Amino acid sequence: MSNELLILFSFLLFMGIFAGVGIASMRVKQDTTDDYLVAGRGMHPALAALSAVSTWNSGYMFIGFIGFIFLQGYSAIWIALVSTIGQLVAWIWLYKYIQKEGNERNLRSLSSLVSSKIGAPEAKLAAVLSVFFLAFYAAAQLTAGGVALNSMLKWPETIGILIGFVLVVAYCYAGGIRASIWTDAAQSTVMIIGSTILCLVAIGKVGGLGGLHDKLNVIDSDLVNIYPSGLALGATLWVVAFFLGGLGVAGQPQVVSRVMTLKDDSDRKQAMVWFFVWQTPFIALMFLIGLACRAIFNGIIAPEDAQTGLPELAQSLNPILGGVILASIFAATMSTADSQVLACTAAITDDIKPEWNQDHGKTKMVTLAIAALATGISLVGQLFTGFGDSVFVLVVFAVYGLGGIFIPLILIRMMGYEPDSKHSISMMVAALLGVLVWTIALVLSDNGDWPGGIFPSVPGIGAAFAVHFAFCFRHEKDDARSNPFGRYSMPTRKITAVATASLLCFVVVIESSYSVFSPEEEVSESGNAGYQLNYSVIQSIKTETLTIGNGESVSVNFEVPETSNAVISVSLFISYGETANEGVTTACDEVFTTPDFSDANGPHDTVNDSPSSTTNCDGNDQLMASVITNSNLSIWAENGTGEYSLNGTDKELNEIRESMGDSFRMQGFYSSEIAVETNHPILGFNDPGETITITWISLTFSPEEVKLAL
Repeated sequence: MSNELLILFSFLLFMGIFAGVGIASMRVKQDTTDDYLVAGRGMHPALAALSAVSTWNSGYMFIGFIGFIFLQGYSAIWIALVSTIGQLVAWIWLYKYIQKEGNERNLRSLSSLVSSKIGAPEAKLAAVLSVFFLAFYAAAQLTAGGVALNSMLKWPETIGILIGFVLVVAYCYAGGIRASIWTDAAQSTVMIIGSTILCLVAIGKVGGLGGLHDKLNVIDSDLVNIYPSGLALGATLWVVAFFLGGLGVAGQPQVVSRVMTLKDDSDRKQAMVWFFVWQTPFIALMFLIGLACRAIFNGIIAPEDAQTGLPELAQSLNPILGGVILASIFAATMSTADSQVLACTAAITDDIKPEWNQDHGKTKMVTLAIAALATGISLVGQLFTGFGDSVFVLVVFAVYGLGGIFIPLILIRMMGYEPDSKHSISMMVAALLGVLVWTIALVLSDNGDWPGGIFPSVPGIGAAFAVHFAFCFRHEKDDARSNPFGRYSMPTRKITAVATASLLCFVVVIESSYSVFSPEEEVSESGNAGYQLNYSVIQSIKTETLTIGNGESVSVNFEVPETSNAVISVSLFISYGETANEGVTTACDEVFTTPDFSDANGPHDTVNDSPSSTTNCDGNDQLMASVITNSNLSIWAENGTGEYSLNGTDKELNEIRESMGDSFRMQGFYSSEIAVETNHPILGFNDPGETITITWISLTFSPEEVKLAL
């Protein structure tokens, strides 16, 4: 059975198991909107927590986060650690408030929390914005499923997206949020077991943690740096953005809905423990797997395809495990998309059209419409490279957009501040504009990065709080609404001084460490064209002359070592002249070649390694075999050997230079058997064999450092 069939079999088997778990929820469901959207507020803490882990991570963790680590290396650890701290704060304080309000007011949507009145204008706007961002979020999950299927089974991504749409609707109609939670818990268990095995095998393949570090350092020393280059606005805001992103977990309706399924505060505390006990090792595994993907697939997976790292790794190591991983990824993304669609449904039926909130039939029709909208966004997004087809960017846009809209309002309401409709709406609009402007800047940027490397949680949440303080300062000092801290009094000068000093110390520590440890060459200059890369394409030749007897064969080989730069092509030539029958006949002996390139790493784009023979003994070189490993490299060597020069931005040219220095796919031995069959045209003349010259020729890059163009 081929590897592809094994992957497909394993995938279908585990997808069937996950689907069976979801369908089983129909046995305990009730045909009410409360059961459909919040599972009757009686979910077990462990199930709710495992589902929250899966829903919060899902396509982002399996596809987007792996791609981010593939490109960033060690510096990606910040988003893992600092975001986790933000999530911990959210679980301890924000979720306590959310659950209390949800139970006391019988709320089923996060947008209902921004107002004390049902159907208030701010609640309606919050619901509209929830639908907007969650539709993009659900589209990211569908895209992630399409990427996984395309990577492992070579199915078009559009097919994976459409299959996802069918499954999302099936999950919703089968058991609502209960089906989603049960499926999440099942696939989370399988995924963490599969990821552990995958991580151990991958780390072993690269020579352990030490070997992993060494390989990454050889590929690019920036990959083993704890900071990225090019943080034009400093490292402090970069770190704070990740904390706010983690805190933003309390602004994700699809995760908050899990908290709303819990009965009381005791269940919330148990769920919190389960959440971090499960998520922490999962993040560590994904981090190591992402690094291993870069070490193993550097030069094989292009930077723009970095998000395919996990499925590519899984199928390359073991097809059965690959099918399990694929099924887990696909099930996780689909059940998460289902949760987001249900969260949109709750926002619409509870806040935009509250008269529908007890109409089970209309609720399901809303679900179908939202699923179709998310699918449409995912399909159209395939046309917009770098944004619409990037799981990581779509998730960041949605998560930080939702965080900017909800977190500031939840925090001030927790403090006892009751903003009026104008106040609340202005804060949400400011957050929306902050995230949108920041994201548009990303799309228009030359280097494909957020402005200053800062994620949009800072402008989103920052803009919302700026508007809040502006409204407070407009009120009279004796007005209760003039105090931005609600029931808490304004800080004294002493407290303000201590807080300011502490903040300055934090900034100094972060910026000082960034100054010391950050890579010397900063990407912040990459927007400036006017850089130059000079390089050569050189010919490496290995020649040997051998005498091969009649009926005999010899083995010859050519090695591309680990220290080599990228090799454009390797070719095998032979030449010989007929000497034994000279003056008697012009008939030539026949020389046979049997190439074998299987000991080179590969994969190769173009391979000419079929057994062949020749009877041309005129002494000229004859091409017998050849291989082009990466055909994309040929565009930089169109004229063969010689000197070349490219102009562009430093980022672009350094990426090209990195490709020219990466020989992983070419490394290894290229071999061939050479055999001779002599010709005896005249009796009495002995032809013992031939003297043959074997020549291996490779074309190799020799790049210089990128420098400013003169």
